[in-house]
Amino acid sequence: MRLTVLYFAWLRERIGAPRDVVDTDAATVADLVAELVTRSEGHALAFADVNSLRVAVDQDLAEFSTPLADAHEVAF
Repeated sequence: MRLTVLYFAWLRERIGAPRDVVDTDAATVADLVAELVTRSEGHALAFADVNSLRVAVDQDLAEFSTPLADAHEVAF
């Protein structure tokens, strides 16, 4: 599936971009994060402590265990 991933605040600064468009087979937000950390050093730094992050799936607050089936957008 293709997802738009939005980054806000210090995540955007560490990654160096406001968004990514990714093709993924991730089943959950946590699986997506595991894929994102491999994209760059900035991604790895941004997601080093997920306990300090909030996530939304299709503009609804979510948990890292939230399934991504039929999702279009994930925001951190």
